Amino acid sequence: MENIGNVFYFQWELDFLHWFQSIHNDVLDFIVPKITMLGDAGWFWIAVTLLLLILPFNRKLGVQSATALVITAIICNLILKPGIMRCRPCWLEPDIQLLVKIPHDYSFPSGHSNASFAVATAIFTRNKKLGIPALLLASLIAISRMYVFVHWPTDVLVGTLVGISGGIASYFIVERFNKKSNTF
Repeated sequence: MENIGNVFYFQWELDFLHWFQSIHNDVLDFIVPKITMLGDAGWFWIAVTLLLLILPFNRKLGVQSATALVITAIICNLILKPGIMRCRPCWLEPDIQLLVKIPHDYSFPSGHSNASFAVATAIFTRNKKLGIPALLLASLIAISRMYVFVHWPTDVLVGTLVGISGGIASYFIVERFNKKSNTF
């Protein structure tokens, strides 16, 4: 592991990100920033959650998605990011041309991966037909963060694992609450 101040990473991570840089082309450089934008501030997944909350036949899933988002946002954005304060790869190598604006918050874990997998997993636990495309989109968003050189692979991995865990935990939380109150 390389460690320079609060810059820590594994050499394989930097090598992997450099591989992503080597596959850049006009088509991917057009598409990937649009995919990554879906995860900006979780707006797409928040919109999906609000839609699920509005539709009466999906309200339980909406509550579960909202629960997953809240749990994982607290873990990632309020506990891990400020606690670990990991620099982003684009801060370490500022000469690499970015396809997105330089993020100013810390890198670990990936909030895009976290929010995407939290909601996608919540959807998958209740509806496999919708959950599979949601998980595919979450995967594309997570991968996009490495392509645009703003996250280390382990940021994406941990963000994904926290998101999946939050999506699963939210299932049990909503089920327990529903058994007690029979709200949904």
